[in-house]
Amino acid sequence: MFTRTESLRDYIRLYPVVSTIISIHIILYLCTILPIFPNIWFVETFSGVNLYITEGEYWRLITPTFMHSSFSHMLFNSFSLVIFGPALERMIGSRRFIFVYLFSGFIANLATFWLEPLTYTHVGSSGAIFGLFGYYISIIMFRKSMLSRQNSQIIVTLLVISLIMTFLQPNINITAHLFGLLGGFVIGAVPYFNKKDFSDSIKGVSYWAGSKKRRLSFQSPLKTFIWAIVIIMAIIGLMAQK
Repeated sequence: MFTRTESLRDYIRLYPVVSTIISIHIILYLCTILPIFPNIWFVETFSGVNLYITEGEYWRLITPTFMHSSFSHMLFNSFSLVIFGPALERMIGSRRFIFVYLFSGFIANLATFWLEPLTYTHVGSSGAIFGLFGYYISIIMFRKSMLSRQNSQIIVTLLVISLIMTFLQPNINITAHLFGLLGGFVIGAVPYFNKKDFSDSIKGVSYWAGSKKRRLSFQSPLKTFIWAIVIIMAIIGLMAQK
């Protein structure tokens, strides 16, 4: 489920929202480091600064979700999205996926605005990515037939590790992580699909998951090992929000 076997072209075609978000990550990061751009302007304009939000710059409740403080920050958070985003986009559709992602990021940033000091500044997509975890948890709790038991155990294990690390690592926006998770869970817990949507989604996911399982069986041990490293890097990336 979380092991990617597609070519780059197929990946972009199958997961357009995930691919677009990652492209935005890269473009905005380049805009902050390349001398041909007024890089300071991008940082000052799009990062989350609570004081500026009180003065009416409400776009800062969304834009920090796409900004990153360093190359490693951008890389690891993008890895997280590469790993955890495609399955959910496939399950619930691109339009619903982007709503879950943006809503979770918004709730994470809004909670940061309400609960952190006016001087608090932050960037990073970790809140939105935790929202994806929250949505997965709602599926595990209320729509068990949409995920296999093995995949459910993987998601819960990764979430527990990520939450533990959230409280152990310094300079982490704990508020964003927790409220992003809550935002994604709430959206998933609401009766968001009608019965026909549930049936179609389950059938589609079952077929898709089965095809992925068959393709995975042909992977080399080296490729499996590489993706295991990538997943570990993705978890590290979730800890990088500032």
